[in-house]
Amino acid sequence: MLRITIQYVLKMEKTYKVTYKTYFNDRLKKVFFHDVLTYPLYIQVTFDRRTIVFKSYYFELFSKPRYAIFQTDKIHGPAIKDIIEKENELIDFVIDKTLANFSLELFKQEYNFYSKDLCDEMEEGFSDFLFIFFQDKGMPALATTIMEGSKFRIVYDVVNNLRMALKPTLYNELIENSFYYAPPYLPTYEFMEQKKKWPMLCLTVMEWENEKIKEGFINYGSNYFKKQDVAEVLKQIEKVIASLKNNKGS
Repeated sequence: MLRITIQYVLKMEKTYKVTYKTYFNDRLKKVFFHDVLTYPLYIQVTFDRRTIVFKSYYFELFSKPRYAIFQTDKIHGPAIKDIIEKENELIDFVIDKTLANFSLELFKQEYNFYSKDLCDEMEEGFSDFLFIFFQDKGMPALATTIMEGSKFRIVYDVVNNLRMALKPTLYNELIENSFYYAPPYLPTYEFMEQKKKWPMLCLTVMEWENEKIKEGFINYGSNYFKKQDVAEVLKQIEKVIASLKNNKGS
């Protein structure tokens, strides 16, 4: 069983130690991580003789069927070692950020917030937009098929397939309307896909707070969706993040 423990020391009136480990919780039943049967990945954080334990966000995220593809009768998806690496990077970031006034409650709130994948957070809203769009176009069967199918495929890939399946005028209308009636999922995913490699396709709040990432998005947007106001798209992304911040205790 893989266990990783990192120790931090907080210097206040007393000296407290913050430790954490990323581990497979063998007290629970094994689950399928795509085609691999494994114990769920959990996080344990200890501070001032108190401990909290919770399931890895990235284990849950990348367990979703849409993060796996079938090739020659074999499933290809994220590797557990990559999930652990991503978790440790996030936990180090959150501890460093909260070190001055650290508490387990504050840590968990910040973890909940900074871990979130913006693409995943926007995907459901964009899928709802696709459903309504095709319902309005008199294509209820297609609307339902896309809604149900998006549980197993990345919605961005579905939209790319629609480019080939739809008449250009209808497809262009779909894309144009999405900038006004849907979360900014498409431009966010397009930008993220330029920066990441399959299958670790995500753009977290932690990453977005890096000013270089935002500058990169502005430059990318100026070149690749020229008809749209990049500043407005940025504003919509910030609204999504503000909503996550308001709910980061959950």
